[in-house]
Amino acid sequence: MLDSGFASSPRVSSACLLRQQGYFSVDTITRQLLDALPGILLVLNGQRQIVYANRALLKLIDKDDVSACLGLRPGEVFDCDHAREMPGGCGTAEACGTCGAALATLSGLAGREDLRECRLTRCHNERFEALDLRVEAKPLVHMGEAFVVLAITDISHEKRRQALERIFFHDILNLMGSVRGFAELLQTYNLENRQEIYQLIHEASMQVIDEIEAQRMLLAAESGNLRLQAELIEAEPFLSRLVEIYRYHQVAEGRTLAVAEASDPQPILFNTDRTLLGRILGNMIKNALEASVEGGTVTLSCRRRDDQIEFAVRNAGEMPRSVQLQIFKRYFSTKGEHRGLGTYSMKLLSEYLHGEISFVSAAASGTIFRLRIPILLGPEPVFRGDGVA
Repeated sequence: MLDSGFASSPRVSSACLLRQQGYFSVDTITRQLLDALPGILLVLNGQRQIVYANRALLKLIDKDDVSACLGLRPGEVFDCDHAREMPGGCGTAEACGTCGAALATLSGLAGREDLRECRLTRCHNERFEALDLRVEAKPLVHMGEAFVVLAITDISHEKRRQALERIFFHDILNLMGSVRGFAELLQTYNLENRQEIYQLIHEASMQVIDEIEAQRMLLAAESGNLRLQAELIEAEPFLSRLVEIYRYHQVAEGRTLAVAEASDPQPILFNTDRTLLGRILGNMIKNALEASVEGGTVTLSCRRRDDQIEFAVRNAGEMPRSVQLQIFKRYFSTKGEHRGLGTYSMKLLSEYLHGEISFVSAAASGTIFRLRIPILLGPEPVFRGDGVA
C-alpha cells in the first residue's frame, strides 16, 4: 500500500474500472440531459476515481474529451497542488484532510449527504490560479457497488463579491468613519493640538488608499494583466522604510517592529518591482503583527543567497498545523468570514517577481515567512510549489 497522509491510496484494477464506467456510459436521453447541465456532475467509485463526468467539467479544465478524466481523482483532473505531493495522488496528502471536496466525497461513500466548500490552488496554463468550489455529495448504490455523486459549482465570483463587500462596506467604511470623526475633532481642538489630528487623518486616509490599491493589484494579477516596473533597490533602506510605514499601523499598537542587523556590511542591491515587493512584504508584516501578543516583536531581515535575495519576517508565535496546511488558500482566514486574501496575494504576487514564498512555524523558532526573489527580475512569472515547509 502506498503511504498516505489522509485517505486511502489504492485504486481499482483496469478491468473493474471499465466495468464501473460501463454502468454510466449508455447514450440515453438522461445522459444528454446531464451533459446539458451548466454545473459539473461527477460519479466516483469507492476508491474516489471518476467513472462518469458530464461535459460541464471540460470548461473548468480546458479539455476536449471527458474520457481523458475517467479513472483519475478530482484533484488530479483539476491540477490541484496537493494531488502531486504523494505517490497515491489526490486525497493522500496531509493537506487533503482540510479539503472540502475530499471530506464531502468520504461522507458520500459512507452513505451520508454532505455539502462543503473547497479552496483549491493550481498551476493552470503556466499561471498560479485559485478556485473556489461548492461540492455537494450524495451516496449512490448501483449493482451492489457504492458510488458517490458530486455536484460541483464554481463559486469564485460569488466569493470575490463577498470579499469586496466586506472590504468596502466594512473595513473602508470604518476607516472613513475615523476620518470624519477626526475632522469633527478639529473644530473643537486647540490650535496647538491640531497637528496630531492632521497626522491621524493622513494615516487613516492612506490606509483607505492602500486597501483600494491592494484590491486593484490583486484583480490585475488574477486576470494576468499586471504590468511590472523594475528598478534598482537597496535592501536595507527599503526595509527601514517599510518599518516606518507599518510602525504606525493599527495592528502594530503595543508591538515592536524592527530590522535585524545585516550580517553582510556590503549593501545589497537588486532589481525588481518596488510596489509588488512592498505589497508582499507589507502583508507579511501585518500578518506577523496580528499574530503577535501585546509586547511582542516582529523582525525583518534580508540576505543574499547566490543570485537571489531572501527576505524574512519573524514573529514568536506558532501556527496550528491545520492553519499551516491552508495558509495560501484564497479566502482561508482565522480572522472571520470573507477574509484570507493576504497570504493568497503574497503567493500570487511572488510568482510575478519570479519568487518563491515559504514558511516554517514551530514553538521553539516562532513563525518565519520567507520570500526569495532573483537579484535581476526576468520577463515572465514562473509557477512554483505550495510553500509549506
